[in-house]
Amino acid sequence: TLDPYREIKRQCNDHALKLSSQFRKRVEGSGDPLLAALKLAAASNVIDFAVTLDFDLNRSIEESLTNDLDLVDYPFLKERLESVEEVLYIGDNAGEIVFDRIVVEQLNRLGKKVTFVVRREPIINDVTIEDASYVGMDKIAKVITSGSDAPGTSLRYCTEEFIDTFNHSKLILAKGQGNFEGLSDEDAPLFFLLKVKCPVVARELNTTLGKIVLRAGE
Repeated sequence: TLDPYREIKRQCNDHALKLSSQFRKRVEGSGDPLLAALKLAAASNVIDFAVTLDFDLNRSIEESLTNDLDLVDYPFLKERLESVEEVLYIGDNAGEIVFDRIVVEQLNRLGKKVTFVVRREPIINDVTIEDASYVGMDKIAKVITSGSDAPGTSLRYCTEEFIDTFNHSKLILAKGQGNFEGLSDEDAPLFFLLKVKCPVVARELNTTLGKIVLRAGE
C-alpha cells in the first residue's frame, strides 16, 4: 500500500533513535525505571501528523516531562502487573515507538512477555510492521497487527484474530489519544497512556490539555 508519510515517518524514527540513548540512561538511572519509561513514552506522544507537522521532539519531550503529570493509576498498574505474565501493548505513532520500546524493555526486565500491536496498513503516521522492525521492537516483543486500517483502534474494524487476543489479555496498555477514543468503552483490563490533545478528551478524563495521563479503564 502506498504510504505518503513513509519518508517523514522514517525521519521521525531516525530522530527518536538518536535521542533514545540519552533518555534510556535517564530511565535506567531513576528510582522507578518503569514509571520513568511510561512518562517518557507518554511525553513522546507529540508525534502526531494529524495534529501538527511542526514540532521539536527533544524540546517537546522535555517540556512534557516538566509539566504536571496525571498518573494517579500507576500504583494500580504496578499491582496488576504483579499478577500477569503477559502484556498487550497497543502502539500509536511512528517515532514514539522508539520510546515505547524503552517501556517494553522495562516490562521485559520485570519478567513480562509483551505483544506489541501495530496497524495493518499505513494511515497517517500510525505505527506499522515496518516501523516496528526498523526500531527493533520485533527483537524484544511479539509484533502483531490489529487488522484495522482506521486511525486508532476500534474493535469493529479489527480482525477476529486480534479481537481474540484482545479478549484473552489480562493487561492491555493502549497508547495515545486515538486508542483511548476507540477503546475507552470496552470492558477490558485496559490502561490508557497518552498526552491529552483536545478539550473533549480532557473533560472525559477530568484533566487539562497537555497533561500526561495514565488511566485505568472503567
